[in-house]
Amino acid sequence: MRDDKRLAGTDGQTEKAGRAAKPDILIMTAVEAERDAVLRGLAGCPRAEVRLGGVGPASAAARTAAALAGGGWRLVISAGIGGGFAGAAGIGDLVLADVIAAADLGVETPDGFLPVDELGFGTSRIAADPDWSARLARRIEAAGLPLRRGPVLTVSTATGTAATAAERARRVPGAAAEAMEGFGVAAAAAAAGVPVAELRAVSNAVGPRDRAAWRIPDALAALESAFAAAKEVFESR
Repeated sequence: MRDDKRLAGTDGQTEKAGRAAKPDILIMTAVEAERDAVLRGLAGCPRAEVRLGGVGPASAAARTAAALAGGGWRLVISAGIGGGFAGAAGIGDLVLADVIAAADLGVETPDGFLPVDELGFGTSRIAADPDWSARLARRIEAAGLPLRRGPVLTVSTATGTAATAAERARRVPGAAAEAMEGFGVAAAAAAAGVPVAELRAVSNAVGPRDRAAWRIPDALAALESAFAAAKEVFESR
């Protein structure tokens, strides 16, 4: 029995011209609040399906891979809220990744951190699809929403100090935002040969943990607005 994972519209299938339209845009969110914001923005868009991926890159990768196994997908998007790096993205801003980077995938050495790329064990960075990202950016900006572009970091332990924020920004120059699922979604998409994008709404600053300063409702509202704008891209292509 399937649960709430076919969620575009009411049961994931929308009647169009007398036939059920098959979704071909897969949107992965970590938790229900993010999923619900995306669904409100999509407003029943028959081309998009929203699934829960769970928190963290491992769960996101496993659930994205399972979703992609059936084939027929044109694009996968990792979507949700996240932290913004100082000077790159402020609270309420939207961030569209150009690179999805696993910022803590590697080893510690006496001389500092080494990413897996330098160890010869694969890659810690996956490029977001430039064509899809450009189309999404144009629609979001046309809607008058504050959009930033740059690397979005994926971490298994969220940043909680100024020192860690500075170190992660050093590892990935130009880092705009931080979340916990994008690289998992991107790895599954790459394995399946499906283009990937990542879109985050900033709820807090990356750095010292201060829950009182977080603006989660504002970020969820921005996420909803972003997908209200983006659905035209999904429906027109």
